[in-house]
Amino acid sequence: MRPVIPYLVAAALFGLGLYGVLRRRNAVLLLMSVELMLNAVNLVLVTADTTVRAALPYTGQTFALFIIVIAAAEVGVGLAIVLHLYRLRASVIVDDVPLGDAAAGPLDVDPPADTAAVQVDPAARQEVPR
Repeated sequence: MRPVIPYLVAAALFGLGLYGVLRRRNAVLLLMSVELMLNAVNLVLVTADTTVRAALPYTGQTFALFIIVIAAAEVGVGLAIVLHLYRLRASVIVDDVPLGDAAAGPLDVDPPADTAAVQVDPAARQEVPR
C-alpha cells in the first residue's frame, strides 16, 4: 500500500510555492517559493522511491540529491542577481525592473564615483577625457 500523507504534504507545499511565485513581487520571496516547489518535488521522489526500491534501488533519493545540488546553485546565482538588482535600483520588487528591448541599448546607470568617465569620439575612435 502506498503512503498517501507524504503526497498530500508535497501537493500542499507545491501549491504554496506556486501561490508565492504567482502572487509575490519581492525577488527574494520568489526564490524562496521556487525552493519550496523544488522541495515538494524532492518529497514526491523520495516517497515514490519506497515503492520501486526492489527494481531500481535508491533512484528517487539520487534524483532528490541531484535536485538539491541544482537548487543550491540556483540560489547562489539568484541571490547574486537580486543583490545586483538592489544595487542598481535600490529595490528588489520585480515589477520595478524594466524588461526593455534589445534594441533599446543598455540601461541608464550612473558610472561608479571612483572611475573616471571617458567619452569615445566615434570619428577619431580614440578616448577623449571629459
